[in-house]
Order: sequence, then structure tokens, then C-alpha cells
Amino acid sequence: MATARPEQLTPPHGARGIDWRVWLILAGRGWGKTRTGAEDMAHYALWHPGARLGVIAPTYADARDICVEGESGLLRALPRQAVRKWNRSMGELVLVNDTRIKLFSADQPERLRGPQHHRVWCDELGAWSSRDAFDQLWFGLRLGTDPRVIVTTTPRNTDVIQELFRRQSRDVLLTRGRTTDNAAHLSPRVLEQLQDRYAGTRLGRQELDAELLQDTEGALWTRALLDGCRVMEPFDLARMKRIVVAIDPALSSGQSADETGIVAAARGHDGLFYVLADHSGRYTPDGWARRAIDLLRDLHAHQIVAEVNAGGDLVERVLRQAAPTLPFKPVRALRGKTERAMPVAALYEQGRVRHAGVFALLEDQMCRFTEAGMPSSPDRVDALVWALTELDERQSGEPRIHLL
Repeated sequence: MATARPEQLTPPHGARGIDWRVWLILAGRGWGKTRTGAEDMAHYALWHPGARLGVIAPTYADARDICVEGESGLLRALPRQAVRKWNRSMGELVLVNDTRIKLFSADQPERLRGPQHHRVWCDELGAWSSRDAFDQLWFGLRLGTDPRVIVTTTPRNTDVIQELFRRQSRDVLLTRGRTTDNAAHLSPRVLEQLQDRYAGTRLGRQELDAELLQDTEGALWTRALLDGCRVMEPFDLARMKRIVVAIDPALSSGQSADETGIVAAARGHDGLFYVLADHSGRYTPDGWARRAIDLLRDLHAHQIVAEVNAGGDLVERVLRQAAPTLPFKPVRALRGKTERAMPVAALYEQGRVRHAGVFALLEDQMCRFTEAGMPSSPDRVDALVWALTELDERQSGEPRIHLL
């Protein structure tokens, strides 16, 4: 492991103050997960004569072809002279120091009944057909004084990964990494192709950036629903009948302040609704006003709508200081956030909304928004709801207004 990056080295006992039993590596494709798992197992095997180790992969073929015989597998990590026998049909690797490494398939959890281990490597846990094998391995992880589990996987929103994710800082030590972390050992052309094709998409965020994309139970929107309404081709504003920029303003600024939601949306001549931009963020009042006005000009939008429940006349005053002739409409919330959001969520379920690209932070917030609301303020969702509500309530277009 002379060329290993620091995050690929097995963390010591008590790293980050955690008495870890599971080292959870959530990393993108090509980060070096397999090599990291193989090097950890090889090091343990060489320094613990007579140890019993287990390797579990989604299938037996995966364990054999990738974890042992692959370019980054155990046979590459172990010195040749340390290997006494490799029985590929039985899935057993025996070292000259009597350490035995046995392969298992996650789709045959019953085979884990009986075998005992000092250490287990779980590869691509997110791709296992069920969690049964993961549950079974713990009954046999009882040899020695410090049995541990190494998990190397691309993140998937499965029950077992969610469980481990919640246990971090207790008995799970989490290491995260992106594909680009290993750019020095990957083809620049391949990296460029992957970034061009998948950067910013849900698949890219999961497989390249190693984000654990979660849907909250009972959320008004799901990732599958949002992925199904995405339009990635170049967008033609001439197809839009009416465009608005909606603001859910924060009247304070700073790191602890709420975000100001700034979302642009349109209604097309085809009767569909289009989400065009999300420029939300933490700004001063002057900052969010200028950001919204710039977006209005860039999109040749018809109007800015802004919630005035908290700020009252101050919201319009801040906007008009920057653009006196601003086409502005104040909106006031008479219903709760969830009640306002549900008709908009229904538009998505009816297939009437399109996202013109990927809006990662907005979509994350949408997929956490339930009928009970959210722990934090859903400013991006609020701005989205104001924009689409305004467009849905106005069935006829208005003359386009340009700022001079």
C-alpha cells in the first residue's frame, strides 16, 4: 500500500474517538474500494497466523472474480510466497501461516450458519439481494478479542446501509470518497466521459460522488418521481407562455440564518409546468433581491412573486430599491406549508411538471418534505410551491414585461 491515499489505510483502534467494529467505506466507482478491502484483509491475514477470515460479495462469482482474482483482489495484495493454495471451486484461500480466507455469496445466507471468523469483508453491500447474509455474519463473528467488519460499497438507499449510516460515531467508522479522488490512477478520457454523461444526475451523484440519496417515508416527492420528470436537452424559452421567479425571503443573514428560496418556473404553451432554475442560498436582503432580479432578466420572466408574511412591505421595498419598475406581486400564506405543497405535489404525480436539468439541493429538500413538514425550514420547496401555484392559478398569459 505504498501508493495508498491516507483514507485507504485501515484506521487504528479509537480513530476519531470511535471504538469501531465496522469500517464503512462509501465511495464512488474507481475510488479504490476493492483494493482497500483486499489490502486490509491481506494485512490482517499475514499478521495473524491461523486466522479465519470471510469475504462476502453479492454473488460467489463476484467474490471469486473481483475480491480474489481481480486486478485489485487478494491475489494481487498478498505476496505470492505467502499463498499456499487457492481453491477457486471451493472458494478458499489458504496461506502458509495457516490463515484461511473463505468466500461467501450474499444470496446464500444459510452458508454463513456455522463458520466463525476473526474478520469479515463485505463487498458492494448496497447490491446484496437482501440483508439476511449481513445479519447471519454477526453470529459467526466471534473469534479473537477484536473481531471487525470491513464494508466497501457504492452507496445505495438500502435498510442495512441506512442502519450503518445512523450508527456512525457509535461503532461505525465512516469513510467517504469520490471517483475523482483517484484521478491519478484513472484514465483522464474515462473520467471526462463519466463527468460529461453523469455529472449532476442522480446516478452520477450516487455512483461517482458516493452520495447516499435518501427518500423519506411519507415524502410528497420521491427521487423516482423527480427522475421521471427530468428534461436534459437544451431548453427553448420561446416555448414558455409565462415565466415567474418566486422568492421565499429570509430577513436575516449569516451562517445560521435560513436560506432564501429563489426558484424560477414557467408554464409552457403545451400546458406543462417547467422548473427552470434554483438560485436559493444564504444572502443579505440586498443580495437575494439582486439575485432574483438578475434571474428575472436572464429568463425574460414576467413577474417576481414573493411571500410577505414575515417581511411585509419590507420585501417589496428591498426589491424596488434595486429595480424601481420591477413587475412584483406579493403573496401571503393563509394555509400551512404542507397544505400549500400538496396541490403542487399532485401536479408532479399527474405528470404535468418537468425539471429542466438537475436541481440537487432543491430535489433533496423535496424528497424529505412530508405531510408533517421538515425539521429545518424548506425554503427552496416554499419558493417552488409559490412559483407553480402562481402559474397554476393564472390560466391565461400576461404581456411579457422587460426591465430597462
